[in-house]
Amino acid sequence: MKQISLGQTSLDVSAFCLGCMFFGTLTTQEMAYQLADRYFEAEGRFFDTANNYAFWINGATGDESETVLGRWLKSRKNRDQIILATKVGARPTQPGGGRESWEGLSARAIERAAEGSLTRLGTDYLDLYYAHIDDRQASLEETLTAFDRLITAGKVRAIGCSNMMTWRIEQARSLSHLHGWATYCCVQQRYSYLQPRAGATFETQLAASQELLDYCQEHEDISLLAYSPLLSGAYTRQDITLPPQYHSSETEARLRALATVAAETGVTPNQVVLAWLLQSTPAVIPVIAASNPTQLDENLGAVHVHLTGEHMLRLNNPDL
Repeated sequence: MKQISLGQTSLDVSAFCLGCMFFGTLTTQEMAYQLADRYFEAEGRFFDTANNYAFWINGATGDESETVLGRWLKSRKNRDQIILATKVGARPTQPGGGRESWEGLSARAIERAAEGSLTRLGTDYLDLYYAHIDDRQASLEETLTAFDRLITAGKVRAIGCSNMMTWRIEQARSLSHLHGWATYCCVQQRYSYLQPRAGATFETQLAASQELLDYCQEHEDISLLAYSPLLSGAYTRQDITLPPQYHSSETEARLRALATVAAETGVTPNQVVLAWLLQSTPAVIPVIAASNPTQLDENLGAVHVHLTGEHMLRLNNPDL
């Protein structure tokens, strides 16, 4: 699998990142191992989790994903071959708690969460540590100095952010540059081929805006990752309803363009979406997920899909 530089760090990551959100909850440990093995066999080395996955599932605490991934790493003895990413900020501090009980991004919360993640993952360092949310209750200075201390201590190699407005990302990065602190090298937002209608919101999730795309194109030291790139299967599965946020005047035209390009290239619409992300400007790293090996194989197959300039033009300008 192709390797991509993460921002301008020393980290080279796989073109597709494996999302492990439901490991240990909706995805059993046995199936999680199968998926992780299959991804690793395809030369995938970039794993994504969080310290709160997936607390919202009945009976879950948020420990599950990191714990199962940590067990897999221990059983396969391949930690030194993996780029391991996890997140902090959105874990409830009390069982069943909502957004009001999230741990946030204070220095104390970050330091405590890092120790918990290191323990569950069975490692002594994290390759990439994300601010999972934008915590306006904690100052950027406090958050960034806490991350910087973790890097100085050798517990974290690089930091990123998620679900954060572009102006806040720039503000944080400017502070880091000013003070010589570690800088966010990547941002992970909701992003797919279909675009949300103007004004659409996703509760706690933040979709990538055109402003963010322009920002990442102009700043080579920050990479963009896309979560939910396949809209939970809505592109191809009849039993999955397209989220209402994507009902817009442009949606039907984009779906027609997607179907046409898929037919011309002999691949699935899902594979076209993933290939489109990789070949876009700026290039986007998809965070893929699957509930079984067949789904994962379909996703991984998109690495080998080449979209011509004409295909990209048609996808980007579906009304032409």
